[in-house]
Amino acid sequence: MTFLGLYGLESDCVLHLPDGRFALIEFKLGNSQIEEGASHLVQIRDLVREANAKNSGIRIDEPTVMMVVTGGELAYTRKDGVHVVPIGCLKP
Repeated sequence: MTFLGLYGLESDCVLHLPDGRFALIEFKLGNSQIEEGASHLVQIRDLVREANAKNSGIRIDEPTVMMVVTGGELAYTRKDGVHVVPIGCLKP
């Protein structure tokens, strides 16, 4: 069981960049599920922050980007920093 598994949290996708940064991504088909997906991502980020505050010797990087990919039509950034992106905005 992973650290996050102890809290019942997960992310659908972790996108690792060559420079060490990473994004946490949730995929939700309907707009009604955006809040749930965003909430999980924020909880993960907050757990990382708590762990960093408690442990001065070991630092865990925070996600650079938190994103919910949805089947909706509007792209926006929420007040909590989570980006909501329609799947149609993603191009190969």
